[in-house]
Amino acid sequence: MTENEFDVLDELYFVTSYPDLKSTLSLTDEELCAALQALIKRGYVKILYPDQDTEHEYEEGSFGQHCHAYFYLATKAGLVVHNSI
Repeated sequence: MTENEFDVLDELYFVTSYPDLKSTLSLTDEELCAALQALIKRGYVKILYPDQDTEHEYEEGSFGQHCHAYFYLATKAGLVVHNSI
């Protein structure tokens, strides 16, 4: 797990919007979306959209275009990995 991915997971113990993540972390949009995408692919983060209560299916082809609109939350697997590092 990269340092960026670890830092992102650290912020996702509760549902968090992309703008809130962006304001908390000192990452570019490209770095943040890349870290989120890597964590989602491993099953460590889930996407919520259009609201904080509705889980949204990950779509690799369109994720980069829409990553700014989603809410994110660490999964149980993500929290276990994060706490074991």
